[in-house]
Amino acid sequence: MAPVTPPVPDAYAPTERTVPTRSRERAAYDRETVHSILDQEYVCHLGFVRDGRPVVLPTLYARVGERLYVHGSTGSRPLRMAGGEDPGLPVCLTVTHLDGLVLARSAFHHSMNYRSVMVHGIAHQVTDPGEKLAALDALVDQVVPGRSADSRPANAKEAAATAVLRLDLDEVSAKMRTGGPNDEPEDLELPYWTGVIPARRTYGTPVPADDLAPSVPLPSYLRGY
Repeated sequence: MAPVTPPVPDAYAPTERTVPTRSRERAAYDRETVHSILDQEYVCHLGFVRDGRPVVLPTLYARVGERLYVHGSTGSRPLRMAGGEDPGLPVCLTVTHLDGLVLARSAFHHSMNYRSVMVHGIAHQVTDPGEKLAALDALVDQVVPGRSADSRPANAKEAAATAVLRLDLDEVSAKMRTGGPNDEPEDLELPYWTGVIPARRTYGTPVPADDLAPSVPLPSYLRGY
C-alpha cells in the first residue's frame, strides 16, 4: 500500500517573527491569500546579513507549490553564501503590491492600501540540473505567463552563469490594508480633501524589436498587454 500523504494545512502557523507588532488585525496566514499575493507579482526584496551588516537586494522570484525560487548570478554574494557545503543562508523575503494612496485630513493619518507577504527561512542554492531548469522556466513564466514555452531554453553556458535560490514557504505571513482614511473625529470638519487615489500597474502595447521579421506574429499571451 502506498504511503498516505498528510493534507497540507489551510494556513501557515504564526510565529514570533510573523506576528506584527502593530495592526495585527491586518495580518493573514491562510495559504489562499498568501499564494494570491505572491502569484500576482514577480519582484521581491531579499534581505540577509553580510559581514555583520544587513543587505536587501531586489530580484525576481517565482512560486512553485510551497516553494519560492529566486533568480541571481553565480557571482553574487547571497548565491555564493547559500551554496556549496554551507548549511544555507538565513533570509527574509518580502513582496508588496501598492493598491492606493490614502490621503487623510491630518498628515499623521496618511497611509497606503497594500498587500504584502513576508517569508522567513533558510535559502539554499539549487544544484540539481532538472530542478534548476524547471525553476528558470517558472521564473520566466512568473513575469510573462506562457513565455517559457515560446523562447529558447537556457543552454549549458547560460545555465552555468545563472544561479537560483530555493526558499520553502514555512514561516510566512501576509499583511494588508484596505479602505479609506481613518481621520480623528475632531478633524472631520476640516476643509481638506480626503480619500484614496487608486494605484494600478499598467503595460503599454508591445513594441517589436527592430530586427524582428515581419512574418513573426504577436503571441496570443501578449495581446492582453
